[in-house]
Amino acid sequence: MPHAFVTLDVFTKQIFGGNPLAVVFDAAGLDSAAMQKIAREFNLSETTFVLPSEHPDNTHRVRIFTPVAELPFAGHPTLGTAVALALAASPPQDRVEYRFEESIGVIPVSVAKTSDGVMRAELSVAQRPLRLPDTLSPAIWADVLSLEESALCPGDAQIGLWTCGTPFSFVPVANLEALGSASVDMTAWRQHLNNEESTEAFVFTRETNDRTIDIRARMFAPDLGIAEDPATGSAVAALAGWLVDSDKPDDGTHRWIIAQGVEMGRSSLLDLEADVKNGRILGVRVGGCAVPVTTGMITDP
Repeated sequence: MPHAFVTLDVFTKQIFGGNPLAVVFDAAGLDSAAMQKIAREFNLSETTFVLPSEHPDNTHRVRIFTPVAELPFAGHPTLGTAVALALAASPPQDRVEYRFEESIGVIPVSVAKTSDGVMRAELSVAQRPLRLPDTLSPAIWADVLSLEESALCPGDAQIGLWTCGTPFSFVPVANLEALGSASVDMTAWRQHLNNEESTEAFVFTRETNDRTIDIRARMFAPDLGIAEDPATGSAVAALAGWLVDSDKPDDGTHRWIIAQGVEMGRSSLLDLEADVKNGRILGVRVGGCAVPVTTGMITDP
């Protein structure tokens, strides 16, 4: 049977900005192989498939695929799927709460209409940021990212491997010039990252030249079929771990705004909040806006 789908741009208020996402509704009749084929056909960084929940306390089961693999959790697909469901409701809902069953666990997501009429979603992570052991030195990352080693790790900043379900290597660079110059050397990538747990690199700087933005970032994941991602909510969620570990903030709720995708011409804004007590993260939330772009039907795969 045909399956309805929508595409949205996530982490933006403007069509053709942010990170594109395809959402396939009523996907219960599709097996994993069919979902992977559809995701490859869309060829976006992620495609989601909405299924009935397995537990009555939850609203939906959501599966997330890149063009080459299924993910246990991802931010912009989770937020975009919630907005798609809110917009598809009859009548469309201005405010709604969802509980998505994803491979990593249950993800609560709230959706509300902003004052200018755009839908905004916010998720709470199922897994708090966890630091993993990493073995790659700044010299190796400089080789992989086609940068001078002196451009990495400004001050006492450290490279770290963190996860909220999907692991990312967080690579701080000195400034916007270094961020803009970063380019994956695939020979070095294959040589150094072939046996590493993380094949996703989140490169970022605190130099933004914009008082409203705390961090500028780029994300590379060629092994997942994503040469560069315009906005990566799962990475920003895990970034909270790096930031709290690095900055050691006081108890309370701390907020950051991250800009990503600028170098790709798809500017994205991601809101990050972390609740901290005694140096520990008690909760992390990632939010952003999303706008619909297309609707259609997939013929029976």
